[in-house]
Amino acid sequence: MGKINAGLFGFGRTGRIVALELMKDPEIELKWVVRHTQTPEAHYASDAFDCDIDEARIYSNLELDINFFRENPVDVIVDFSAIDGYQTYIGPARELGIKVVSAISNYPEEVVKELRCAAKDTTVLYSPNITLGINFLLIAAEALHALIPYADIEIIEEHFRDKKDPSGTAIKMAKLLQQDPARAVHSVRAGGIIGHHEVIFGLPYQTIRLSHDSISKSAFGQGAIFALKQIVQMDGGFHTMEELLRGVIRENLSTLKEEVLED
Repeated sequence: MGKINAGLFGFGRTGRIVALELMKDPEIELKWVVRHTQTPEAHYASDAFDCDIDEARIYSNLELDINFFRENPVDVIVDFSAIDGYQTYIGPARELGIKVVSAISNYPEEVVKELRCAAKDTTVLYSPNITLGINFLLIAAEALHALIPYADIEIIEEHFRDKKDPSGTAIKMAKLLQQDPARAVHSVRAGGIIGHHEVIFGLPYQTIRLSHDSISKSAFGQGAIFALKQIVQMDGGFHTMEELLRGVIRENLSTLKEEVLED
């Protein structure tokens, strides 16, 4: 199998770092980047990183139509843009069978329904927080809740001071643990915190804390790469990062069990 051709929507603070991670991966070729702007600041994404080679031409979302996707084919679209960015690519993705990795936080339910509908024609993965660590935390928290459903649960999310929206990850975590987000989620906005999530399980004589810290936005790029490499092997449907990780965990545990039995 040759390189995976990818297109990226979004070139803001996170999108730029994701673009760099994609360009650094030897198995991926970032073909283009789409920005929400009339006049892109640079011709190529690589210009932002002082690269010696022109890579990933930048386009404005205002100049895109179905012909753009036909003339600039990719295997996967990775979305780190705005909440309405999907409207530009979801139709062409369905028509041309382009797979989608969406990492937009706080999609309203009607947009998630649209993505699920699109997954009838192509493969779609959606995760409001695409880092591997946070999705492992979700799986671990769900497992712990199943063991001790009577525990008190509190969720703390911390982000940089300018983040206005509540954490989509914390809201998702609360719902997964059968909690009311308005009661269980506590937000902190301070300095340049990239992202901290913590779940507290309170018991009469002990407290269990599960936490995850993003120390670099590169974690989002690595999560997107993991998702991208997984879904290119899939034939269709709607997927989440937790689902992918659960599959990998089951596969590894099965392999480990077979090795133990052989010994």
